[in-house]
Amino acid sequence: MTTPEIAPPHEDLTFHGPLSEERAARLIRSLDLPDDARVFDAGCGWAEFLLRVLEANPTATGTGVDLDAAAIAHGQANATARGLAARVTLHVGDVAQYRPDGPFDAVVVNGASQVWGGDPLQHTANALTAARGLLRPGGKLLLGEGFWEREPTDEQLAAMPIPRNQYSSLADLVDLAHIHGYRMLGVEQANLDEWDVFENGHGLAWERWLRANPDSPHADGVRAKADTHRTYRLHGWRGTLGLAYLTLQAP
Repeated sequence: MTTPEIAPPHEDLTFHGPLSEERAARLIRSLDLPDDARVFDAGCGWAEFLLRVLEANPTATGTGVDLDAAAIAHGQANATARGLAARVTLHVGDVAQYRPDGPFDAVVVNGASQVWGGDPLQHTANALTAARGLLRPGGKLLLGEGFWEREPTDEQLAAMPIPRNQYSSLADLVDLAHIHGYRMLGVEQANLDEWDVFENGHGLAWERWLRANPDSPHADGVRAKADTHRTYRLHGWRGTLGLAYLTLQAP
């Protein structure tokens, strides 16, 4: 039985993460890139944030890598339509196996620390280490990473596929970055509205498909996937799991 085609997230979302237009612009400014800056986006999705960085910095060039071929194709089409194709290179591939031509003035790891693999409890540390190896001295890391806004209850942990020890507090996250040699230049976090827009965007594709294909043999499977995600969100992480945006400077 073939897998049903569900609309990709970029049809309903601007960014592949809980990120508003206003916050995205502010985070881009926080990078304070020099002329002719080189930027690397690990797990870039459809590269909308990377394209915004290049639009805001007309002499910058960018490289993005993601496993999702459809997302990369969409990013490439957007880059061409916006006159950025000559300044951005997007690759379909595994970031952990990719060898970018560094060093870079900025590295973006936005909700993608898992791309270097390994134990989920080490994802954040792995990302901090890998990014430092890609940055020039004094370069910037924009890290979008999870943390617990409040201590999750046993019931919430049972309702979501996230180990308690995968995340800690925001203060602990910043301390971890400093342990890895970075200095914090700025920190902020996604608000509940940004989270809801992001999560709603994911749910819409499944619900549209179900309305359009009520008699499909795949309907039960798609409905189960949508229901599972709703449980994760509403009985698990909503209002408890946060996403911090850290602008960090490498030594």
